[in-house]
Amino acid sequence: MPVREYNELKLWQRRTGRESLFHWLLWLTGVAIFAYSWQQISAATTWFFVWDAPRIASDIWTRATPPRWSYISQLGKPIWDTLNIATLGTIIALILAVPVAFAAARNTTPSKLFIRPVALLIIVSTRSINSLIWALLLIAIIGPGVFAGVVAIAIRSIGFCAKLLYEAIEEIDETQVEAISATGASRWQIMAYGIVPQILPAFAGIAVFRWDINIRESTVLGLVGAGGIGLQLSSSLNVLAWPQVSLILLVILLAVVISEWVSAKVRGAII
Repeated sequence: MPVREYNELKLWQRRTGRESLFHWLLWLTGVAIFAYSWQQISAATTWFFVWDAPRIASDIWTRATPPRWSYISQLGKPIWDTLNIATLGTIIALILAVPVAFAAARNTTPSKLFIRPVALLIIVSTRSINSLIWALLLIAIIGPGVFAGVVAIAIRSIGFCAKLLYEAIEEIDETQVEAISATGASRWQIMAYGIVPQILPAFAGIAVFRWDINIRESTVLGLVGAGGIGLQLSSSLNVLAWPQVSLILLVILLAVVISEWVSAKVRGAII
């Protein structure tokens, strides 16, 4: 750090003059970008509705309370469908993610030049598109219903599970693999006895974590026709049945809290 002398008094400075100038230029650039972005957002915003939002929210709250408790009898099957969508989608994704992960990991891929790039492309492409978009595409292909929701959740989860799993594979202890290789074991025996036991805890944690996420995602797939409790929510919103909407939101919240508790207990048991 530079030191300046003023009347034989040495003063410490955090940055040089050039560094300070560069620092302030960064701040000015950030402020300019923020001001420009705010100008664009402001021009595209109807501020009358924004200022009127508290009154609208209060009116909706008044209409939505108390919840219509008698409607709870019609939510049993939809919430069960939602749980099935999340569970089946997670299982399918895990089955498909395992070979993709082994193909993507540097230490297990059969070919770093051809197979690994394809596996990485699958991981990136499935993770980059939201489950709602997948659901819309699948509904157009196979029609609305629970099956479209299951496939949408599965496709969306493949990249997530495969990415975390192939990273766990690359971080294994190679000494165990080398010890098994020294015995003359085949490639499949090395994988079964040297790699799989090391990644099983990570695999179990990934499975539970992704299932917890899929519970949340599956609750809204019904908004686009992919089944589950989101379908009931969409129907109630369309007819402005606010007491039913508030009850459905409470049921979704309860399902998410229970899934979070279950996943936390399972992860705690695994770790």
